[in-house]
Amino acid sequence: MESIDLLVLRSAHDWLLAGERVLLATVARTWGSSPRPVGSMMALRGDGRVVGSVSGGCIEDDLIHRYTTAYRGEGMPSSPPQVVRYGVSADEAHRFGLPCGGTLELILEFDPALASLGQLLQLLEDGNLVRRALNLQSGQVQLTTSVAPEPFQFDGK
Repeated sequence: MESIDLLVLRSAHDWLLAGERVLLATVARTWGSSPRPVGSMMALRGDGRVVGSVSGGCIEDDLIHRYTTAYRGEGMPSSPPQVVRYGVSADEAHRFGLPCGGTLELILEFDPALASLGQLLQLLEDGNLVRRALNLQSGQVQLTTSVAPEPFQFDGK
């Protein structure tokens, strides 16, 4: 059985390979209660198809409305990665279904590099532990193998 993270990465890779627009979203930080842990990922295709999860479903719905053509939206921007926050106020937390006033911060990567995703998948399939570092300003990804699992880290850059 394949892990959900591998399924998300493989789906994003396959969609990009087929010429689709793809958004890769990762939970970077949480405050208070959060339905999904830091490091959780989802891939969103330009037509609204989703694999993975970053919340209990409401945040996914908002991302689909904002970044796809599924509901006559404008689609995904061609931009460097962005950081977005959900649940900042009690009203917004309630609107997005975040329990107990929780807040979560997501990293959004628009059309992540196909070659980098392919290399990551190959390293993982070969049984390597891999650290993936994303530069938010440039969108560049650095992959390094490691000897021990490392927790997800986010320094805002």
